Amino acid sequence: MPSADSSEQAIEVHLDQLLEERGMTLVELAERVGITNVNLSILKNNRAKAIRFSTLARICEVLGCQPGDLLSFNPRH
Repeated sequence: MPSADSSEQAIEVHLDQLLEERGMTLVELAERVGITNVNLSILKNNRAKAIRFSTLARICEVLGCQPGDLLSFNPRH
């Protein structure tokens, strides 16, 4: 069974792509979502260990996307 750390690393965040497609900056998204730039940057750079469903829902609402557009599972061998 994989360790918790390896499972977390297998989750990829596609925030850069979504921001680029929508012509939005990280700063603008942070303001509209209501979280700090630093916390959003941690998520964007795949360093987050967790995300609240309320934050995920707000990001999806602002970006007009589904959670599956933002996150994917890519197991590493």
